[in-house]
Amino acid sequence: MLDEQDYGVRDARGQWVPDDKPTINPIFLKKVSAKKWIDFLVGYFFPFNILFAVLGVISFYLLSPFKTVFSEISLLAFGALYLKNAAIIMLVYGYLEWRLYVTRRQQARFKYNAKFPGERASDKFAFRSQYLDNIFYTFSSGITIWSGYEYGILFCWANDIGFWTTLEHHPIALCVLALFIPLLHEFHFYCVHRILHTPFLYKYVHSVHHRAVNPSPLSSLSMHPIEHLLYWSDCLIHLVLPSHPLIALYHLQLTGTGALVGHIGFDRIEHGQHSMKTHAYAHYLHHKYFNVNYGDGAVPFDALFGTWHDGSNKKEQAHHNRKASS
Repeated sequence: MLDEQDYGVRDARGQWVPDDKPTINPIFLKKVSAKKWIDFLVGYFFPFNILFAVLGVISFYLLSPFKTVFSEISLLAFGALYLKNAAIIMLVYGYLEWRLYVTRRQQARFKYNAKFPGERASDKFAFRSQYLDNIFYTFSSGITIWSGYEYGILFCWANDIGFWTTLEHHPIALCVLALFIPLLHEFHFYCVHRILHTPFLYKYVHSVHHRAVNPSPLSSLSMHPIEHLLYWSDCLIHLVLPSHPLIALYHLQLTGTGALVGHIGFDRIEHGQHSMKTHAYAHYLHHKYFNVNYGDGAVPFDALFGTWHDGSNKKEQAHHNRKASS
């Protein structure tokens, strides 16, 4: 069993703050150490983006022999995509929800908020339950819209709509595109996220997601259907840039399954005497404070517009000063 005090501090209110604070992309920093570059690059690929890439490869190579299936409108093909994506969500989200929140294998160690969601009923959630609210929005509109975008991408590929190419013809260009997908996703996410925080859209759309002040993995895709439509629209870039369906499916996995990263609620997942860092703290602070960290630091907009919060006392004071002056 690891001692969380070796990695951070828990205050009197039960809030745990990691010593290893989130940081913005080193390319946007004036002074950068080799350690910061190494930490950023390792975190950029491991463990999550590699996982999403593997899921994208599996999806593509399971589906590519049946390219003709997507050349015509088929509810059966759409249903197969829905079931595949639902199975991935149940496997990945479900495993972490069960381990960390249901069986509480590591209790509240490394949990940012020592309280667990769902300990008391609340009228702000459908069915008065955060868990049921999350499941409802995820499996009703969330995975349906995700699968709809995926079906549309594969339909366009099967009917030569767009600028599709092959790994044989443009291997370097496609590899570069794949490497930049996480940055393209965060750029899009930041822009959409700021729009969703405008008063009208927040009240009628984005507030559904922000019901989970203390999120868990199942909160990741708990969104209003309009937010789901906006959230997955980043995949449409594959219809205007030369691309490959393998990269598009990786992009969809990063957007869909990748929503998990900011909602784990724990800074580390224990494995015996070892642990895996989740990189979830930056987005947890967004749920906690509402108007900080619209992105996760890979693109510089939060730093440029004064909304970056890393959990430090300095940023905490800046946040309170900004609230007082608004």
